[in-house]
Amino acid sequence: MRKGILGLTAAAAALTLGLTACGGSDSGDTSAAPSSGGASPSSEAKPGKIGVILPDSKSSPRWETADHKFLEEAFKAAGVAYDIQNAQNDKTAFQTIADQMITNGATVLLIVNLDSGTGKAVIDKAKAQGVPVIDYDRLTLGGGASYYVSFDNVKVGQLQGEGLVQCLADKKVDKPIIAELNGSPTDNNATLFKQGYDGVLQPKFDSGEYTKGPDESVPEWDPVKGGTMFEQMLTSQPKIAGVLAANDNLGNAAITVLKKQKLNGKVPVTGQDAGVQGLQNILTGDQCMTVYKAVKKEADAASQLAIALANGEKPTVSGVTKDAQTNQDVPSVLLDPQAITFNSVKDVVADGFVSKDELCTGEFADLCTKAGIQ
Repeated sequence: MRKGILGLTAAAAALTLGLTACGGSDSGDTSAAPSSGGASPSSEAKPGKIGVILPDSKSSPRWETADHKFLEEAFKAAGVAYDIQNAQNDKTAFQTIADQMITNGATVLLIVNLDSGTGKAVIDKAKAQGVPVIDYDRLTLGGGASYYVSFDNVKVGQLQGEGLVQCLADKKVDKPIIAELNGSPTDNNATLFKQGYDGVLQPKFDSGEYTKGPDESVPEWDPVKGGTMFEQMLTSQPKIAGVLAANDNLGNAAITVLKKQKLNGKVPVTGQDAGVQGLQNILTGDQCMTVYKAVKKEADAASQLAIALANGEKPTVSGVTKDAQTNQDVPSVLLDPQAITFNSVKDVVADGFVSKDELCTGEFADLCTKAGIQ
């Protein structure tokens, strides 16, 4: 699927070093309304305008609390005009926003698709207008985006699988029944995550060391649906001993169900995203691990590409990702994820992704101290 851990070229890095702080409207909005800004009227350079479409606010808090913020900071620093909006999981709104952005002068689009069909429709329209598109975090299958910026998502899944194996070993569970609560079937990332963790778990199913239990995908990553689905899983198979949940929201949904049966902390649950809730679940022992994806690094890599394109340049990147639908190579930047357990929660805080103040409130204060969080 991919070739190596990838980075921007020296030319793109030089672009970043050459950026100067410049004015832009200071919007703190995190709703579906746009955040916009750009170079001041007196600026000599007149770069193009960057349009960003984020997917929703429900599947993960990261889109508004992290990605929105980091992208906006980068565009302001570069002095480029920008428009950041959130489609709030509405496919019609997603396409309407894209159309409006192009009509209003966007010369670059950076999108997180809701599914490949919707993403491709946007990319096709943009291409017809000569507007390059960067697939951000999720690859649009069959879309033919100009660039793709994400994490090595197969490795994310691999870390989840390895984490669950370690947690089960720590608890000395014999022949555990494993439930899989996968991400949305329309999200290519969910497919890659599953490829990663199934690569770890399937050999154990084949050998009889583990027993394969319920295995279902949660539409639109919806944690409410995920909770209902897991409750049904546990009813049909009460001896589930491990849960491979594809992200922290789904992990928390499973934990909520386990709490009703007083099984929380006894049945290991995985996750990813390393948000406040997921990390707090790890501190209490209800979740055994998560995966931290340094969103700022992802946002910085994507913004560097978008800024270069807005300035009329044609940046190059060192890697490619194979589009499984077209068999075409998409120029790519892929970053490394990190597994997080109780003893490494402090790494996420030290990196500034979450603050000690928001994580270590109330009952979590003593747990933070035990986890070495400064």
